[in-house]
Amino acid sequence: MRKIAALAVFVLTVVFGPVQASTVAAAAPAPHPGAATFDVKDYGAKADGSTNDTGAVEKAINAAAAAGGGTVEFPSGQYKSKNTVHLKSNVTLQLDSGATILGSSADTYDKPESNPYDDYQDYGHSHFHNAMFYGDKLTNIGFTGSGTIDGAGNLITGNPDSGEADKIISLTRCKGLTLSGITLRRGGHFAALINGCDGVTSDHLTIDTASDRDGWNVISTTNATITNANIAANDDALVFKSDYALGAKLPNGHVKVRDSKLSAKCCNALMFGSETCGDFTDYDFQGISINGADKSGLGMVSMDGGDISDVHYRDITMKNVHSPIMQKIGTRKRCGNNPGVGHISDITYDNVTGTGNSPSFSPTLWGESGSNHITDVTFTGVDLTVPGGNDTMSTSVPGNDAKDYNPKSIGTRPAFGWYLHNTDRVTFTDSSVRFAKDDGRPAVIASGGSGLRLDHFTAQRGDDSPADLMFQNVSGYCQTGGANTSGGALRISASGSTENCP
Repeated sequence: MRKIAALAVFVLTVVFGPVQASTVAAAAPAPHPGAATFDVKDYGAKADGSTNDTGAVEKAINAAAAAGGGTVEFPSGQYKSKNTVHLKSNVTLQLDSGATILGSSADTYDKPESNPYDDYQDYGHSHFHNAMFYGDKLTNIGFTGSGTIDGAGNLITGNPDSGEADKIISLTRCKGLTLSGITLRRGGHFAALINGCDGVTSDHLTIDTASDRDGWNVISTTNATITNANIAANDDALVFKSDYALGAKLPNGHVKVRDSKLSAKCCNALMFGSETCGDFTDYDFQGISINGADKSGLGMVSMDGGDISDVHYRDITMKNVHSPIMQKIGTRKRCGNNPGVGHISDITYDNVTGTGNSPSFSPTLWGESGSNHITDVTFTGVDLTVPGGNDTMSTSVPGNDAKDYNPKSIGTRPAFGWYLHNTDRVTFTDSSVRFAKDDGRPAVIASGGSGLRLDHFTAQRGDDSPADLMFQNVSGYCQTGGANTSGGALRISASGSTENCP
């Protein structure tokens, strides 16, 4: 090889004259992104669980970026990271089996940046620098392997002081993100928060923030595929939002989530909102298993003017959820462009089963008045069992705080099963609702709206319930082929409503 190199230099010298070594090096092609591997131990990382390895990690990242891209490898060991790691384009962090990056209580993470738009969303959503890993306007980045990033109980679940971190991964305006194979544990407020990103791929990601707060917040993000996720959170597990933290109303959509397991101790398992500034469209959820949600199992709210449409749930199982399914349009309007009231439309649920627990919030669709009804929602093969146990009560419209997104923001629903308010063109086919304990309320109440269809709907009958199905000022309802769980005909009360069965 040395002879060949020497011959090449000789030839160049004869043809072009003396050639500097630097000129020859400059002529060499740059490494293809991802072609080279940079071991953090080669850059000084000790991996002993106590030495601050942040400097070594950043040296490896900088070397990979300077080479045109590459993989920064963490061999087995414990890497203490006391400072924010600044990510760079075309660099993937690979955590090998047995590798753990640990957060620190040293209070030496980046300070939260100022944000002129922080009045439009919570503090944690408004500031991104104060994280274990941070990047902005990056392309082709990733976290892969089978290792772990663990906040180690040192990340903040509320509003952090200067030097404290409240996130493991914080990314804004990224393009081309891979987040696969690794485990994120004890993430503070967020294990992962991404905002304004496009092109996200995630497979076999594990998040355990059941002792902290949120799992993964996917905010103002387009073109994402998430498969085989396992997320156990205290607050929201997997949530899709759109806020004004980046100073604009941004699009959301073209998202697929497949074959994943979710749980949320205090809050929502699979959720849209509450931050809903931009519009959401084209979401497809399949093969999702939910075990526990003290708010919604499948939640969807439009609080800040955003339109949510073309969302599809299929093959979903839920248990131990306080509110199995909830949709609500609210009027909080927390968005910087002075929004109006949003819409929810074109939503489908197919082959969904769920069991609720107490305190229970009846499955609910709650639209606003006028042109802001919830529209075009279909339920096919949706079978829910709720706790029940309530006495007969008034069937009038319950109270509602239009600026609150929680299931409890609406008073006790007068139906033990479905409560529909201001909805148009809602259809139930081959679906059912039951209770675990006798309940004196109707199975279904629809109040206001039009075009309600129930085809072969099965409802359990309470001993003291006044009716099974109750329609209040509904234009054009139709019930065919339905029965109670004993096989008897459904009892219908239809005050101020008209029947229209084609």
